[in-house]
Amino acid sequence: MAAADSDRDPPSALCSEFLHFSAKDTASQWMAAADLQQEVYRHLAVYVPRILCLGPSGCSSREEQREEQREELACQLLLLAPLEWLLLGEEPAAGLALLQENNQPSPLCGHVFKVGEPTYSCRECAADPTCVLCMQCFLGSVHKDHRYRMTTSGGGGFCDCGDAEAWKKGPYCQKHTPTPTKRDTEEDPVAQLPADMVARSYNIFSIILKYAVDLLTWDQEDQLPAGLEPPEKGDTYYCMLFNDEVHTYEQVIYTLQKAVNCSQKEAVSFATTVDRDGRKSVRYGDFQFCEQSKSVIVRNTSRQSKPLRVQVMHSSVVAHQCFALKALSWLGQILQYSDGLRRVLCQVGLQEGPEGENSSLVDRLMLNDSKMWKGARNIYHQLLMNSLLMDLKYKKIFAIQFAKNYRRLQTDFMEDDHERVVSVTSLSVQLFTVPTMSYERLQNDYVRDDHDREFSITDLSVQIFTVPSLARMLMVEENLMTTIIRTFVDHLRHRDLQGRFQFDRYTAQQAFKFGRVQSLIGDLKYVLISRPSEWSDELREKFLEGLDSFLELLKCMQGMDPVVRQVGQHIEMEPEWEAAFTLQMKLTHIISMIQEWCSTDERVLIDAYRRCLSALSHCHSGLPDGEQPISLSLAGHCVETFRYQVSQDKVSIHLPVCRLLAGLHVLLSRTEVASRFPEQLPLGELSPPLLIELPLRCLVLCAQVHAGMWRRNGFSLINQIYYYHNVKCRVEMFDKDVIMLQAGASMMDPNHFLMIVLSRFELFHIFSSADCRKRYREANKDVVQQNNTLIEEMLHLIIMVVGERYVAGVGQVEPFDEVRREIIHQLSIRPMAHSELVKALPENGNKETGLERVIDSVASFKKPGVTGRGLYELRPEWNKHFNLYFHHYSRADQSKAEEAQRKLRRQNGEDTALPPPVPPPLCPLFGSLVNLLQCDVLLAVEGAVLQWAVEPSGGGWTESMLQRVLHLVGMALLEEQQQLENSSGYDDVTFNYTCKITRPGEAPSTSGSVLALLESLQNAPHLEVHKDMITWILKMVANIKTIRERSSSTSSVTISQGQGLEETVRDKDKAERKRKAEMARLRREKIMAQMSEMQKHFINENKELFQQSLEELEASTSAAAEHSPPSLEMSSVSQVCVGPRRLGVAERRQLVTCILCQEEQEVKGHGRAMVLAAFVQRSTVLSKNRRRALPNAERHDPVFMHPDLSLGIHTASCGHIMHATCWQRYFEAVQLKEQRRQQRLRGHTSYDVENGEFLCPLCECLSNTVIPLLPHAHSPDHSVDHPSLEVWLKTTNQQIAALHSAHRKQSDDAAEGAEPPVPEGFRIDFTPLNPFSSSVSEMITTFSMSTYKVGLKVNPNEQDQRIPVLSWSTCAYTIQAIERLLMDEEKPLFGSLPCRQDDCLSSLTRFSSACWTAAPLTTVHTQFIRLFAVLVPDLQVENTPCILDVDMFHLLVYSVLSYSSVHCLDQSRQTVVDSAHLHLLHLITVTHLVQVLLTSTPEEVCMDQDGGESEEEQLTCQLYDTLRTHLGSVLPEVTSGWQLLRCVKAGVLPFLRAVALFFHYLNSTAPPADLLVAGPGQWEALCSYLGLPSNLLQLCQSQHTLLEPLIHRWCCHPGVRQTLQGSGVVVRFPRESNRLIDLPEDYSALINQASSFTCPRSGGDKSRAPTLCLVCGSMLCSQSYCCQTEVDGEDVGACTAHTFTCGAGLGLFLRVRESQVLFVAGKTKGCFYPPPYLDDYGETDQGLKRGNPLHLCTERYRKIERLWRQHGIAEVIGHAQEANQTLVAIDWQHL
Repeated sequence: MAAADSDRDPPSALCSEFLHFSAKDTASQWMAAADLQQEVYRHLAVYVPRILCLGPSGCSSREEQREEQREELACQLLLLAPLEWLLLGEEPAAGLALLQENNQPSPLCGHVFKVGEPTYSCRECAADPTCVLCMQCFLGSVHKDHRYRMTTSGGGGFCDCGDAEAWKKGPYCQKHTPTPTKRDTEEDPVAQLPADMVARSYNIFSIILKYAVDLLTWDQEDQLPAGLEPPEKGDTYYCMLFNDEVHTYEQVIYTLQKAVNCSQKEAVSFATTVDRDGRKSVRYGDFQFCEQSKSVIVRNTSRQSKPLRVQVMHSSVVAHQCFALKALSWLGQILQYSDGLRRVLCQVGLQEGPEGENSSLVDRLMLNDSKMWKGARNIYHQLLMNSLLMDLKYKKIFAIQFAKNYRRLQTDFMEDDHERVVSVTSLSVQLFTVPTMSYERLQNDYVRDDHDREFSITDLSVQIFTVPSLARMLMVEENLMTTIIRTFVDHLRHRDLQGRFQFDRYTAQQAFKFGRVQSLIGDLKYVLISRPSEWSDELREKFLEGLDSFLELLKCMQGMDPVVRQVGQHIEMEPEWEAAFTLQMKLTHIISMIQEWCSTDERVLIDAYRRCLSALSHCHSGLPDGEQPISLSLAGHCVETFRYQVSQDKVSIHLPVCRLLAGLHVLLSRTEVASRFPEQLPLGELSPPLLIELPLRCLVLCAQVHAGMWRRNGFSLINQIYYYHNVKCRVEMFDKDVIMLQAGASMMDPNHFLMIVLSRFELFHIFSSADCRKRYREANKDVVQQNNTLIEEMLHLIIMVVGERYVAGVGQVEPFDEVRREIIHQLSIRPMAHSELVKALPENGNKETGLERVIDSVASFKKPGVTGRGLYELRPEWNKHFNLYFHHYSRADQSKAEEAQRKLRRQNGEDTALPPPVPPPLCPLFGSLVNLLQCDVLLAVEGAVLQWAVEPSGGGWTESMLQRVLHLVGMALLEEQQQLENSSGYDDVTFNYTCKITRPGEAPSTSGSVLALLESLQNAPHLEVHKDMITWILKMVANIKTIRERSSSTSSVTISQGQGLEETVRDKDKAERKRKAEMARLRREKIMAQMSEMQKHFINENKELFQQSLEELEASTSAAAEHSPPSLEMSSVSQVCVGPRRLGVAERRQLVTCILCQEEQEVKGHGRAMVLAAFVQRSTVLSKNRRRALPNAERHDPVFMHPDLSLGIHTASCGHIMHATCWQRYFEAVQLKEQRRQQRLRGHTSYDVENGEFLCPLCECLSNTVIPLLPHAHSPDHSVDHPSLEVWLKTTNQQIAALHSAHRKQSDDAAEGAEPPVPEGFRIDFTPLNPFSSSVSEMITTFSMSTYKVGLKVNPNEQDQRIPVLSWSTCAYTIQAIERLLMDEEKPLFGSLPCRQDDCLSSLTRFSSACWTAAPLTTVHTQFIRLFAVLVPDLQVENTPCILDVDMFHLLVYSVLSYSSVHCLDQSRQTVVDSAHLHLLHLITVTHLVQVLLTSTPEEVCMDQDGGESEEEQLTCQLYDTLRTHLGSVLPEVTSGWQLLRCVKAGVLPFLRAVALFFHYLNSTAPPADLLVAGPGQWEALCSYLGLPSNLLQLCQSQHTLLEPLIHRWCCHPGVRQTLQGSGVVVRFPRESNRLIDLPEDYSALINQASSFTCPRSGGDKSRAPTLCLVCGSMLCSQSYCCQTEVDGEDVGACTAHTFTCGAGLGLFLRVRESQVLFVAGKTKGCFYPPPYLDDYGETDQGLKRGNPLHLCTERYRKIERLWRQHGIAEVIGHAQEANQTLVAIDWQHL
């Protein structure tokens, strides 16, 4: 780097200049200068290259930060300060303060959103969904009590508070409410400033802005603009790498490592910066050096795609570009102080330059947008938002410029490869949604650009086009609508011969472009989002002109992607269909909005209708004309049509022109234009058969696909049909086709209409033959089946055409009736959650469905429990509106709904008929539709189907066909009844269906009338299902007859009698039903009685057999008897679980069954080993000190557990038992399978076989080891003496001394000094017999090794002395964890554990008591000696910790379990091991009391205790005073014995409870009744169960002389004083249970917290996936390269790394932006879990897609907490990964 150094100023020189530089003097020189620009440029030319970009600083990030701070400071002092002095004419700080004071701030908030910041949109008051508020404004506005939507910002937009056009009401929050005086005065803010300042600011702004624009659009690599050349120019260059959206992170990192030979870490940091800022220098040096890197990068990345963009730039150019960005940011800051200066900057920016059009500085920036890098774009967009878009006057001027350049900008963007967010085109939403810009050019640039839209200038469209007033103005003046549509059509150049779009097999490049083109549709949507209330002539003209270009676009779509039925062989290549549907979906809202615009003005509507009709006839003229005409005749009617068969000719599902016309036709009816101005409408030109032709073909296509006739056309067709009906598209596809048929049918003779329908369905031949009622005989079974389906579909279509009247304009309904009907039919399927209902309803352009207005009237809400979600249930009174043939039901929905409704009716004891509901009346324009129901053709079809049903021979008809006919008959009768009821006299009823169905068939086939056929079907046995429906129809007929007769005799019609008649029939029906039900019940009872009689008989005959199995049953259940409350004779003696008086279990066999081979076996020490599947894991759930580093595995000494329990080993089990041999075979099979799988495919399974993991063969629970089952402990021998504590201590000390000397002998060989006295019968050289068979011993070793391996994270080593300690440790820790759980859930200590935990603890404890047999005796002796030295200090043992550093429960468990190894050497048979257990318990309890007192902090409370101090209190005070005498002033003085005693009892209780659990399982002693229930009396019961006095302090008192010296030695350990004086962590007792962190009630508070969280590594950059640790509350930057660290030689993400420090490899996180809980275990396992935040409808919103406000559900959070406390996280992950294989493939370690 020699070149670099020589060029650098000696630092001292620059520093001295710093000191002598005066900004003030420089500013005054500039003031005096004739040419200000020249002076400023000269200054910049000298200083900028000397301050910025002086080559790479030191390698460490610390030095880099220092360098950055130095640059910032120098820029401020040497470059910006003189400008501020010049601008303000005084000390900048004072001047800016003054400016701010005099400024009247704009009511606009203008807060620019950061990425991920919460934004709020009011669903009631916002003009459209792009109107949003920031959190501060929202909380201060009226909208927080309304229905609002919360989303996270993608960054870049700004807050609309204060913009009156954005809100229907409440535009201002409390902070931005303007003062009354200000509202009226619209004065120029520049006038508020001093005139000289205005002149100066004008000068300075134009110089600086020009400087910045020149440099940002500069494209020479080693020259600078005139006036900026540096005084001396060295050979220093940067190799600059630019971002694109084509290459992946990995490619860039790999290339950089090769090109600039840096480490992986540095390459990652480069790549991250390039991605964030858009460019980064990757090398610094002379030209040659940089050029060489450039060639490597270009060579490496040009293989697959275009190469990465690299430039070698002179360091002075880079320095000036850096300063240009700083200068733009500085301008943005200055503007915040004064609105006047803001307006000056706007004037400077938009002032036309000498070159004329598009020469202003802002234009130059806009048009060069796609050439700039991301960082530069971001900064100048920010400036545009702060200036132009905040000033309403200039917003308009900018909007016009933007619209002028629109086409070019968009084209650039399409070619560019950046995201839209950084493109200027993204501003469109700011401008076009202003319902009050050179758009084409901008958009052209964007289409060419390769960055994302969010970084392109085109993204500003949302800021411009969404302002209604601006949008209208641009539409009128710049013809914006036409411009956008034309720009759009220009980019879709692929057409077929008829000029339709053709999307076959797009190349990747075209697909990318197509994706970009769609942003144009977004802009069009912004323009149309708010309808005009006032129309001007210009607006009408421009809108209709825009409509014309839109129709041109639709004409290109009409008939695109046509399909032809494949016959013979399957289609070879699936045709491309997605692009066309993507386009259709994007345009759906536009089409709806255009219709809404038309509906607001009659002249526009009439004109639009005309234009649409001529466009359609233009499309029809393109239909092939040579189709031969045919004439059809049926039922005495004739019609002319032409031959066309969907099954043979081309047919397309895309008919947007037709459908737009249908929409407009409905509007004519809805706005009553049709009835008021019929003369202006071209209704005469309509040819109804042509109108219905194309939609009918489309519906026939769907029917034929259902009938399976198009199977060979593959999936693309099935997908098209699916989307055609899908809620996203159906409004402008399927629904409009039905409307078009309704419009056509209402203008035609109904018979003709039906004949054309029959002909297109290719069913005409079936119904037109003379004896059609006889049944058509087809030989081919498939054809029969197809025809049956087609007949069903055709009948269904007729039902829809006549019955679908819930569109305002077709029927006389309101829009909310339509929504209500949708909801009723969705809820008829089953109760649904709010989100399901929203998904099932179509959204309008504002993302609203209208659901909330209606839902409460039709449904009731049921709140969710701890799982599941809230559901809406339909209120019963709405069931009568259910229509089985609802047109939006899919087949599956229909059958579910039918099932549900019939079931409901049965439950209510009603008949199961599902008659059609009463339809609303039709609008006049569609009035003639009802005649379809009574026309001759339909009657002929109905008659034929009924006739087939009467003689059921062969398969020529189906029940659903009959059901549809019955439905049609029902609809006709309802129509007739309604007409009769609403008519004034008999004459005006034109509908006489009842007369027609009583007429018999025509001459050749003299069959009965429809009515006669129905009557004969009523009792047909094969039609039991439809009987109720037929009965209902016949009742209706009778009813109508009575009405007709009555109205013919008297004109006054009273209907009550008809109803009376109906009711009597109904009562008869009910009685009949009741009788049948009663019969059925009796029959059932009789059968049951017979069965039970037979059973008894069988048992009596096989008595012996049953006797035998019952005995076995009792034996095997007796294993569980130890948890049943004790029997009477046992409870007469008080139960003790420890010591020589303990009651053993009556010797009994323990029988268990192996889950693998189903063999039963007794648990014996010498038998075949039986094992329990278990899972061992490290745990920090009880930790009181998360800052403690994980122990070093090699050197860690686990003999003493610190009371902060910072890391434990927890064992859990699913409770399933196997033979050891069976398990080994199973595990070997799993290993083999895993090896084979690894050879086949890489990737993880949900368990890691190399770490010994497997799934339990029965319940698939994650396990990684097995616990051997051992027999119960034997009862103690009561004949042996029980030595006192004194005697026992003396003996034990002698035994220990003997062991010490024996160990010394072994090590030194020569005995030194006198032999210590050996107690009688104690044989050091004795080797006890191993009580276990080899298979049991092997399993003991297996489990010991597992705990060793997991607990220390090391490889197995059977010689390690720590193995037994770790086995005891997992026993102690697991018991402590379970005791805490029971305590927190307030459950009794015994009897409330699930049996899997109970079995686990029982086998774990017995295993621990036996595991010393598998270790060398001397090892276990050494451990016991070290443990005992804590209690009875021993000079020969070194490094004994003080009693404050030892967890007493662990100490007790270890001592009790290791003592057995000492006791087995005692051959005198004088004592039992139980005595020692009791003495150890007494000693350790006293130690624990001392420990509690030393750490206690009783609050001083003055409470007078009645009756003086009790004995307990006196003893407590006595003990405390003793401790104070030993420790002096370290302990505070306490006067209240009562307080102390309370502290002691509370502190010791958890210890006693854990001890009780331990001895209960160790000695298998039944617990006392008091401990089986939660409640009072626990303390006494606990003490007596443990053989302790209920006043624990008597232990000290009774052995005073013995314990006094011990207590003294404990207190004199130097560690005690140090800890209490604050050098270590003091753990207070009782230890508080750990909880997960507290979460805020409102989720947006969390989002806000996360949006202000910056990535700790990449200098203040926003984190993309902020993630909260629920255990400790740290916020992490997850899922990004910047925060990866190395753990065990592998790069892992921030969350995984955090789990190793916080949760020993296990983590619970909340991903704030996704609202997801993440569970991680180790590096390869993880799963997502539902978050504890619910919306008002009881649902979670993972991914924040719906945006309903979310609130914390405490129960669900507690559930997650309970999972964590129970150590169930790993198990949940295991089950989730087994259930969902995609979870296994995720790289969890990168999160």
